[in-house]
Amino acid sequence: MKIGEAQQIYREQVKEYRMQRSAISKQLKDIRSRMEDFPGRQEEYASEAATLELTLNALDEKETEYQEYLDRLAEQYCAYWNATVADQQADAAAEYAEDVGKMMEVARRIMKGGIVPASDEKKLMEYSFEMYQTAKNIGALARQEKKEKYKSLWKDEEEKEYDDPQEVAENGTAPAGAPDVVEAADTIASVAASG
Repeated sequence: MKIGEAQQIYREQVKEYRMQRSAISKQLKDIRSRMEDFPGRQEEYASEAATLELTLNALDEKETEYQEYLDRLAEQYCAYWNATVADQQADAAAEYAEDVGKMMEVARRIMKGGIVPASDEKKLMEYSFEMYQTAKNIGALARQEKKEKYKSLWKDEEEKEYDDPQEVAENGTAPAGAPDVVEAADTIASVAASG
């Protein structure tokens, strides 16, 4: 099962269990007030109150189980998300380092008096105008009988497509040990049947 699907299923379950708990809590409060109002029927109401308390406990227990699994899903979701983002950041850092190396090489070529493509000069100027100016000034002083002509260091580069971290996280595999999905009404019925 995918993490996104599992999160949706178990969130709905937790929501349903909370609604049922709220309804049963109201019933229990009503029974307790009847116990005070009608002391002669206290035994009858006590039995009903005990069943409602057992039902509340069963609902709490199952809701807690679902919530703990949702917490595990959230941790797994974050792990997938962070791994995807870390890969993207590593690629960006590597590309940046490569670009800085290319900038240094363009500056070196200009300083030697070489002829570099205008696009490479423009990239160096945009990267660091001071470095560009320094390279041009030093290059103007360089004495070469024949100036070497260089090709661009930047070939037609494609933009790399990155995965969406949210999509990766939602489509990641949910951790094992998912609790069985039991409807709140079934949990209530099982308490009533055993009581």
